[in-house]
Amino acid sequence: MEAGEEMEQILKKRQVLLFFVLLGIAQAGSTIRRYSVEEEAENGVFVANLLKDLGLEVEELAARGPRVISKGKKLNLEFNRQTGDLLLREKLDREELCGPAEPCVVPFQVLLGNPLQIFQAELQIRDINDHSPVFLDKEITLKISESTASGTTFLIERAQDLDVGSNGLQTYTINPNFYFHLNLQNSPDGTVLPQLVLDKVLDREERSEIRLILTALDGGNPPRSGTVQILIEVLDINDNAPVFSKLRYEVQIPENSPVGSQVATVSARDLDIGDHGNIAYAFSQASEDIRKTFRMNATSGEILLVKTLDFESIQAYTICVQATDGGGLSGSSVVIVQVMDLNDNPPELTMSTFTNHIPENAPETVIAVFSVADSDSGDNGKMVCSIQEDLPFILKPSFENFYTLMTNTALDRETRSQYNITIMVSDLGTPRLTAQHTIIVQVSDINDNAPAFTQTSYTIFVRENNSPALHIGTISATDSDSGSNAHITYSLLPPQDPQLALHSLVSINADNGQLFALRALDYEDQQTFKFHVGATDGGSPALSSQTLVRVVVLDDNDNAPFVLYPLQNSSVPCTELLPRAAEPGYLVTKVVAVDRDSGQNAWLSFQLLKATEPGLFSVWAHNGEVRTTRLLSERDAPKHRLLLLVKDNGDPPHSASVTLQVLVVDGFSQPYLPLPEVARDPAQDEDILTLYLVIALASVSSLFLLSVLLFVGVRLCRRARATSLGGCSMPEGHFPAHLVDVGGAGTLSQSYQYEVCLTGDTGTPDFKFLKPIIPNFLLQSSETENDTNPSYRNSFEFS
Repeated sequence: MEAGEEMEQILKKRQVLLFFVLLGIAQAGSTIRRYSVEEEAENGVFVANLLKDLGLEVEELAARGPRVISKGKKLNLEFNRQTGDLLLREKLDREELCGPAEPCVVPFQVLLGNPLQIFQAELQIRDINDHSPVFLDKEITLKISESTASGTTFLIERAQDLDVGSNGLQTYTINPNFYFHLNLQNSPDGTVLPQLVLDKVLDREERSEIRLILTALDGGNPPRSGTVQILIEVLDINDNAPVFSKLRYEVQIPENSPVGSQVATVSARDLDIGDHGNIAYAFSQASEDIRKTFRMNATSGEILLVKTLDFESIQAYTICVQATDGGGLSGSSVVIVQVMDLNDNPPELTMSTFTNHIPENAPETVIAVFSVADSDSGDNGKMVCSIQEDLPFILKPSFENFYTLMTNTALDRETRSQYNITIMVSDLGTPRLTAQHTIIVQVSDINDNAPAFTQTSYTIFVRENNSPALHIGTISATDSDSGSNAHITYSLLPPQDPQLALHSLVSINADNGQLFALRALDYEDQQTFKFHVGATDGGSPALSSQTLVRVVVLDDNDNAPFVLYPLQNSSVPCTELLPRAAEPGYLVTKVVAVDRDSGQNAWLSFQLLKATEPGLFSVWAHNGEVRTTRLLSERDAPKHRLLLLVKDNGDPPHSASVTLQVLVVDGFSQPYLPLPEVARDPAQDEDILTLYLVIALASVSSLFLLSVLLFVGVRLCRRARATSLGGCSMPEGHFPAHLVDVGGAGTLSQSYQYEVCLTGDTGTPDFKFLKPIIPNFLLQSSETENDTNPSYRNSFEFS
């Protein structure tokens, strides 16, 4: 029976041994991943997704039956086999798991089957301020002899705060009193130790005990506090305190030392006798972790190990030991316990400062400052750092494992705007353990590129008489910068010609460079104008460029021909004299007209629309000359009415009409020169009754006009002789001169009068137009019009 039990135990041991062998094989060469979570996180909080780290798909993960295993320090983690999410199943207490160790890192494994594989990982629990400082004793009792001198200090048991870092214990305060004040002292392990300093010598007969309240404050936000009452008992004189043989004890102990091992032995001596000479040893200012790890023999001063050590959690312990005699006097010493390390930690990289945006063109810019650390010792704790060689960055070592990552040349954002830098840290152990950290650096833009126009100059063609606010063209520029440095604003620059009212002609859209005509352009007023457009980016300082824009106004046929001669601004048509003996081709008159348009819009042609005798006169189409086509006969009417059309070559064409009265005379000495009739409606019927009425009216009008002409001629000749001026002299037998009035029946706004002088003895059929008689107020308006219309400045004289 006993042999069977023995065999069963041997089989179990072999199974356990085989499991650990397989476990070690599966763990060999694996990389430890670290994850973090804040302590006191709620149940179900997401820790990490392990699919990527395990390198498995969801289906493969479920098939391999993953399990989470935590050795030593138990972690209650839940692993979702469907998604690969690692979740908390209960709240974690950092102080319970790691105590004062910082950082608090708990290892765990993910066990996969088929085949067996173990994934190594660590969970870092981040501290929160969830513990208030606590004094281990409800009341601290100090026995102080009345012979104690002022200025004497007394160590007080310090408070314990399970939090670490800035959340840990920071300072103490005490209530105001007449006997003591509080002095804070830093211990070798960095903790703050409260000390009572005696300000006034005690007198037991006056006061046998003193009660004080000590308050401990941590550095959390908001801070937490704890209080304890101090009872001071005044004793009789005990003038010798215990003295340790050493003020500082230093020992080393391997981290795998068994529980119960002796760590160190301290000893003290007191020169007093009796109860004042009896010494009791105890921990002073000991943290809860020290009290859980070590035990002090109060009589012998021996320190024993009561808990296994872990170098990765705590590398050294500073134990304050106090020896107190029966009279209440005490002495203190410090025991430094160094835990010897094993090589089991990869390097760690801590980023101190990091700038992920650096400006372009900046030489030798610091990007990051970081430090590397390895909790191992010796060669296992020595490290080397490196980055990729094909990047414009360098690593410069500084002091105490600090490195500076900086540029070794100026960067150009337009060439490359982002860099991925991987920092590799490797120790010198065997095998080597490595860690890497990847940072992304963005190259920020500076305004180093001015806007560039797509063309060196622009020519825009606009047809006149355009509608206001017409989009006539777009000016475009580009900027290779980015952001506000590439935002381009367009503007019109002041014109070089001060007389050019540019802002009344065109405007530009500041955002897209579209040009608009503000009003209708007039080719006859301005054929072309040019200006500069500026493009300014939004950088600081802003950069700008400019380009030349030339606007060419295209002509439209918007002006009708204007007849200069014969004038058509009177209700009375112009009368031309034609001798009856004129040969065919005789030049009766010449119609002179102009057109303010240009090009083919200003090409004029002349056409005879209507005549009393259609076959008697012709008009040359290109020069407007009115000539006879045959000899006159006695049967031809003495008066002829011609209606001429002046037309330009535009599309659509514009035209103007001119009416001529031609009076047939037997010679310029003929005494019968009737004034021209008032223009009749060209559409009047030519029936016989109308003809007779016209002849009768003409006869009466001729008699009346003859009387008027005689009267006017006599008056003019008398005035000419009276003033002795060269004018129109009338000797006996000469026909008197008369005035031909041409009213403003055409497009001109004023009337002109011409003197016609005829001599009876010249024997020539020629006549001459002398200078016109124009009123003064018309002269002023005519001069103004001539100034503004250069095409009207030509003067014409016919003979």
